[in-house]
Amino acid sequence: MTWSQLPILTPVVLLVGATAVLLTGRIRPSLAHRLATATCASCFAIAIALAVQVHHHGPTHYALGGWSPPIGIELVADTLSVYFLLVITGIALLVMVGAAPAVERDTPGRSAEFFAISLIFLLGLSGIVLTGDLFNLYVFLEISSLSAYTLVSSGDERAGVAAFRYLIVGTIGASFYLLGLGFLYSVTGTLNMTDMAMRLDPAAIPVRLAAVMITVGLGLKMAIFPMHRWLPDAYTHASSTATALIAPIMTKVSAYVLIRILFFVFGTSMVSIDLPIAQAIMWLSVAGVLVGSTMAIAQTDLKRMLAYSSVAQVAYIGVGIGLATPLALAGALLHVISHATMKCCLFLVVGAVELQTGNRKLSSLSGIGRKMPWTFAAFTAAAVAMIGLPPTGGFFSKWYLVLGGMATGEWWVVIFVLGASLLTATYFFRLLESIYTRQSSELAPIKEAPLAVALPIVILGLAVILFGLFNSRILDLFLRDAMPPGLVISG
Repeated sequence: MTWSQLPILTPVVLLVGATAVLLTGRIRPSLAHRLATATCASCFAIAIALAVQVHHHGPTHYALGGWSPPIGIELVADTLSVYFLLVITGIALLVMVGAAPAVERDTPGRSAEFFAISLIFLLGLSGIVLTGDLFNLYVFLEISSLSAYTLVSSGDERAGVAAFRYLIVGTIGASFYLLGLGFLYSVTGTLNMTDMAMRLDPAAIPVRLAAVMITVGLGLKMAIFPMHRWLPDAYTHASSTATALIAPIMTKVSAYVLIRILFFVFGTSMVSIDLPIAQAIMWLSVAGVLVGSTMAIAQTDLKRMLAYSSVAQVAYIGVGIGLATPLALAGALLHVISHATMKCCLFLVVGAVELQTGNRKLSSLSGIGRKMPWTFAAFTAAAVAMIGLPPTGGFFSKWYLVLGGMATGEWWVVIFVLGASLLTATYFFRLLESIYTRQSSELAPIKEAPLAVALPIVILGLAVILFGLFNSRILDLFLRDAMPPGLVISG
């Protein structure tokens, strides 16, 4: 095997792993979890190898079937795609490590099917970030979406309805994307991203119509306000493992597609000046942060509170995309890894609490921080990162957003970030005060979560701090080279 074949290796490993998990799980169900974990570990190792290869030798291309682009489909691993691939595979590995107890509780007798669908879900997401073909991207988008609908339906008694709503909205989003792609193909005669970028005429009406359609479709997938209504129910009613897997990475990959198409295919000038798509995304995202944070304050269920906070936190990425400056876009990309890490940590904590107590109501968590010290130490670190306090990654991603806004004279961004952080602090500090200072006799028999469950949570809690401390290293290794043409981070 040569280095040029690495991009195809991740989808192949995930497909083979999903098949092996399903077949082996029917014979020996206990092996399903181990195989799924081993598959995710292999994919994370491949992602690291790809990152090293791209860092030292530049983008890696793989032509499927030996057909060279633009006629054939190619997989492309560049700095932006391997950055997202590391996030996808790293989060997936940590979720899988401690997933067995929760999956056996939530989907008894169907754990092999759950793990197999999870790997197919990751196959779709990995394909999205690696493909260089816009129709192939649609195929992978639908693979990941159909898998996500199935995973969501594995939850409580209301999960079926939530999954159906998610399916309807997701299908509408995919239809908008496909219609927009049809317009682009009719004008350019190609589906290869690089080739299409060279052939597009920004002034052409079909191109502008396609840009709007694709943005709406991806906005639905990314849950940008007011297209977010599917998200709270989907995250709340899905099983704890499904939510911990979907919430950190699904909307981030949609953000990747938005960045890739708007800035690398259409071009920064078109979406910022010729057609103010970026500004529309920015103002919708500002509204999304405020609405998501306000709704989170009103919740009494921990999981639903975190679901609404996801609406707000994803919107920060939208603000960075909308500002369309190098530092703001760097802030959006840093928030991708920061939010994926802290939200995965928080939802895994919800799963651990449900596993140990069978309850996730906020009123029942009084004093639980003393009963599950390691779990809630990590929860506290992730909560502080969500608020945006130093030295966590959540602080520095918002700091880059502020710098990006100030660079263009948008001083309102400073007030916006401070105000939104205060809203986030309102519900998290209230929760932390209850967790650590109040007492509840109901929690007397509760113990720390099992090691396999608690270890990934603790690792994620440490990671949100490390991503803050080493934010400049992430900037130098990934974010500088991940910038679209024409956007350069100086200094």
